[in-house]
Amino acid sequence: MTSTAIPPTFRNVDVLDFTNQGHAAALQAALATVRGQLGRSYPLIIGANEVIQGEWFTSTNPAHPDEVIGRHVAATVDDVSAAIAAAEAAFASWSERPATERVELLLRAADRVIERRYELDALLMREVGKTAEEADGETAETADLMRWSAGLMLKLASPHALTPLAGEDTAFFYVPLGVGAIISPWNFPLALTAGMTSAAIVAGNTVVVKPASASATSVAWLVEIFRDVGLPPGVINYVTGPGGDIGDALVDHPRTRFVAFTGSMEVGIRIHERAAHVQPGQIWLKRTQLEMGGKNAVVVDETADLDAAATAVVTGAFGFQGQKCSASSRAIIVDAVYDQVVQRIVERTRKLVTGDPTDPAVDVGPLIDAAALRKVLGYIEVGAGEGRMLLGGGLVPSEGWFVPPTVFADVAPDARIAQEEIFGPVLAIIRASDFDEALRIANGTRFGLTGSLFSRDRGRIETAKRRFHVGNLYINRKSTGALMGVHPFGGFNMSGTDSKAGGPDYLLFFVQGKSSGERLAPSAT
Repeated sequence: MTSTAIPPTFRNVDVLDFTNQGHAAALQAALATVRGQLGRSYPLIIGANEVIQGEWFTSTNPAHPDEVIGRHVAATVDDVSAAIAAAEAAFASWSERPATERVELLLRAADRVIERRYELDALLMREVGKTAEEADGETAETADLMRWSAGLMLKLASPHALTPLAGEDTAFFYVPLGVGAIISPWNFPLALTAGMTSAAIVAGNTVVVKPASASATSVAWLVEIFRDVGLPPGVINYVTGPGGDIGDALVDHPRTRFVAFTGSMEVGIRIHERAAHVQPGQIWLKRTQLEMGGKNAVVVDETADLDAAATAVVTGAFGFQGQKCSASSRAIIVDAVYDQVVQRIVERTRKLVTGDPTDPAVDVGPLIDAAALRKVLGYIEVGAGEGRMLLGGGLVPSEGWFVPPTVFADVAPDARIAQEEIFGPVLAIIRASDFDEALRIANGTRFGLTGSLFSRDRGRIETAKRRFHVGNLYINRKSTGALMGVHPFGGFNMSGTDSKAGGPDYLLFFVQGKSSGERLAPSAT
């Protein structure tokens, strides 16, 4: 194996500035290249085999639903069993590989992601409807997550100090778990799949990756990158298809040791319940890592920079059409500045351009599919009876799944659009009498993922750090855009198990500790 230099310190990849003519031209060339690859057929990857038998489904461009991005095999339960068997067979040798070799391979994959970033950006723009900036942010995060896990593995593999005992040679070290299921979402198909998968395999595990059907092509490209840099067969197995049957089969299988999942609260709860059931022949309790969404709030008090607060609300609510678990779908504003901030939010939202995200002028792209469109329009109808609609509320004339940014004011804290995750470009603005009430409202949901406070009052800032019950709290900045290693990411309550991606303890989910003590023979006299 050719050695890859391991950087002494971690540094986030810079996101590209597409107002730069060179970057813009490279992206346009990549969009043309990706256009020429649309409609490819992608097999299941099971061990060293590419499986192409059975029924097929397609992933499509949400801005142009007739445009097929990729064709994929609809895996069966038997395919899942075969993939788990292949992963288990590969585990024996992969888990014995020195940690440094696994790290070097992961770093090569990260380098390959950056080498291909324009093409990956272009694919994300077409398959899931991201703007160039959103797509490149995800591609950069993908490499960040790989490199972060590589660095953590080197630390875990280093000697761990123990209390010495005379006459014994003692050690503490970490060992991998076994075969894991990686069930990833469509909204960050590269970054979230790579984050969970990279952590698992660099720790010595093997996995079966099951992506969301809507973004299966993006994940297929990611798996190709791992294979291209020399990952042994069976370490990553790739199965595609509807989540019900094959997702349950992955979670239920007695040889599955852990499940890492990002997606909806409802599916996460189902996985947690099913994984807790001990199957015949299962000799362990399965671990689950669940990231399940949020109903995130931006709190604005009367001391805040009102322009900065309004900009953060709009960016956090409508970036990637609100299809982020960290999206700021609630703005909670104290009465003293309520009307001023609402006016600023409306002014900024009105300037947003909705359309095909391959157009550089577009700020807001399509929803992922027809089902998402129906769901969001349903919530807008509900919101019309729960608040005062200031903007939006209808379809954008287009062939794709477009809904314009929609703003409701004067929403009650317990309204459905203030409590339920919509996952679309819908903002609920709530009036609070003062900071204390605003904080109570912010905490008044079943979620606890991200939150923002805009305030210049030091006492309130410190209070929020103690009492704003979210996994990621931001002060005087937006609620989205966590950087790996800078803002370890994961939430409380029904937002998930708070396994902090990009944090110092993230890899511990994928390993178990083992200690040894060897009694030393008496020295000869």
